[in-house]
Amino acid sequence: MAEQWNENYDVVIVGSGTGLFSGILAANAGLKTLVVEKDHKFGGSTALSGGGMWMPGNRVSRAAGLKDSRDRAETYLREVVAGLSPEARWQTHLDYAAKAIDAIVTHTDLELEVMLHYADYYSDVPGGSASGRSVEPSPFDMNSLGEDKDLILSGDLSAPVPMPITGGDFKWMNLMARKPLKAFPRIFKRVAQGVGGMAFGKDYTASGKALAAGLYSGAKKAGVDLWNDTPLVDLVIENGKAVGVVVERNGQEVRIAANRAVILAAGGFDRNIEKRKDFQSEAIESGWQFGAPGNTGDTIDIAEKHGLDLDLLDKSWWFPAIPELKEGAGPIVLLAERSLPGSLIVDRTGHRFFNESIDYMRAGETMLGIDDGEEPHLPAWMIIDDKFVKSYVMGGVKMPMMPIPDEWYKAGVAVKADSIVELGSKIGTEDLPGGVRRFNVLAAQGTDDDFQRGKTAYDRYYGDPTNTPNPNLRPLSDSGPYYAIKVVPGDLGTCGGLRADEKARVYTTDGGTVDGLYAIGNAAANVFGGVYPGPGATIGQGITLGYAAVDDIVAKG
Repeated sequence: MAEQWNENYDVVIVGSGTGLFSGILAANAGLKTLVVEKDHKFGGSTALSGGGMWMPGNRVSRAAGLKDSRDRAETYLREVVAGLSPEARWQTHLDYAAKAIDAIVTHTDLELEVMLHYADYYSDVPGGSASGRSVEPSPFDMNSLGEDKDLILSGDLSAPVPMPITGGDFKWMNLMARKPLKAFPRIFKRVAQGVGGMAFGKDYTASGKALAAGLYSGAKKAGVDLWNDTPLVDLVIENGKAVGVVVERNGQEVRIAANRAVILAAGGFDRNIEKRKDFQSEAIESGWQFGAPGNTGDTIDIAEKHGLDLDLLDKSWWFPAIPELKEGAGPIVLLAERSLPGSLIVDRTGHRFFNESIDYMRAGETMLGIDDGEEPHLPAWMIIDDKFVKSYVMGGVKMPMMPIPDEWYKAGVAVKADSIVELGSKIGTEDLPGGVRRFNVLAAQGTDDDFQRGKTAYDRYYGDPTNTPNPNLRPLSDSGPYYAIKVVPGDLGTCGGLRADEKARVYTTDGGTVDGLYAIGNAAANVFGGVYPGPGATIGQGITLGYAAVDDIVAKG
């Protein structure tokens, strides 16, 4: 009855990452729409991400001259998903990928650019692409948000000078000492954009923050109501239909009617270490997570209360990282380093245990032993030499020719020694000299007989093209100093949650669906069944399934 509600909307969306995009579509379809966000700031894990979106067949890629076909994308997903998720789910992603990009371009102030040559993560399987299928936002002026500028969630990582760095820039910035003619024009362009923009009253940002800011701006312009500091308390489900939500706002419980639908887009449970240990691995620790602070799995508890089905709770978007230097600081990005020559990762035995250059999701699974049922390969250390330190960016903060930061040593995440024997002793490995000898033989030949590092286009993307014959392999130097950098299986978020169909409609445990209830992004079980097909697939699936959900809501009238 009307008197039981404090507020009345057509669509209520819980979560302001990819949920903002659904809000734009719903509002533009004439539906009174509300987005509620648990945190004080908007954007969720989307704002903290790289901002890429894996969207086969999109207009931005076509405009850049990339050729692709729906058949190839289907072949690829059928190969890599391999029955781990219903085909209808990932077919929806392909159905909506191109028009989702069209909608972003049409309904927001974002400009998008292709992530050229950022290959699919399984680029060597049938249908895989070495050219890439992902796009990302161009730098976005935060000052265009006016007073709302400070309401967008931001990570701690920043460049030494004001400059927006896209994913495409990062690859070449990392090689500034090795490929200066390619790197420095991009660096100068971004410095000019950042520093020069300030002179004209602009504040450019890139990556996920740019995407979140553009979606936030688009939602406001579409007339979406946006409430922050508003956590979800409960769903209201009556006679098999979601009719509203209960939230906490200004210290009070508020009941909000959702006359047409509720869309859950509230992230996963990556910050709930107890649930992580229960569902995933006892080895997981706090301080390894990159996702939004509010991702504590509230929707999991609510789902269980209402008999909603859950799936893939053992899965995460793993992302190997350097652990945080102090409590609350967050982990340190470790992306290109694993692929660069002159590095190897070992476990307590002192020997390698995987292809260090594979995509970050499989890398994290391997480190935790999830892929083969083994015990976790922890502690793990990346072993490098002085040439590596002088040549490359590390952790997004140490530039070429700069030393490893002193705070890394003080925190115990970096160790230095004059010999491999001494280094192995300091980090407590059993046979680091033997592991390095084996690696050096393979690296000298340019062929990794053990793990095929450097074989695929994805491996080579973050390699060093000046290093031959294999851009990912180089023997460690014959003389020290040598370094060990601690590596942990961090993550970008969990990717298990509510089980939903191809329209994002939520299932109950008895196999039915709840009318008017949808789940997208990390609130739902991964569209790709625990597989990460390409850069930006996590944000991409939240965008496309959100589009499908709104289409379904509108079609039902």
